Amino acid sequence: MTGKPPRGFFFGGPSGPFLFAGAAGAAGAFTTTGTLRERLTALIEPAVARLGFELVELEYAAGRGHGVLRLFIDREAGVGLDECAHVSREVSALLDVEDPIPTAYTLEVSSPGFDRVLRTEAHFGRFVGSRVFVELKEPRAGRRRYTGKLLAVDAAGIALEVDHEHVAVAFSEIGKARLAS
Repeated sequence: MTGKPPRGFFFGGPSGPFLFAGAAGAAGAFTTTGTLRERLTALIEPAVARLGFELVELEYAAGRGHGVLRLFIDREAGVGLDECAHVSREVSALLDVEDPIPTAYTLEVSSPGFDRVLRTEAHFGRFVGSRVFVELKEPRAGRRRYTGKLLAVDAAGIALEVDHEHVAVAFSEIGKARLAS
């Protein structure tokens, strides 16, 4: 046994997100500046786009000698298990060559699911009229979390209707955002 976790896959049925996971390891570290997440995004996002998908979100969780790299991908036609497996193989090959993570890790590729992350102007634009959850980086008038209807999006930020009041939030204020149920 090599100490690497086994490869596998999971999918949650017709209404749940799909996941394809594979094990990978790395010995060296990326030498460019920026956070590991930023470097991984800069490396992986163009490759995922060339395959015809959007990288919705990237998460890296370091563990004791083993981490997990999660990619959430989407496209207009949707994402199934075969698409996740295809992206996983291609990204895994890229990561094997570039070797950006200094420890062993598991690569997981999944659809974003119903509570998908919103991180770009385009993400928000696609879901105008939907119910969203927004958490600010810093509290505003004692409040940090807002859940409401996404009314509008422009280059500066978003407009929400929360408790029958309009709330404008600049993109620079948003710590995290996702679709709400």
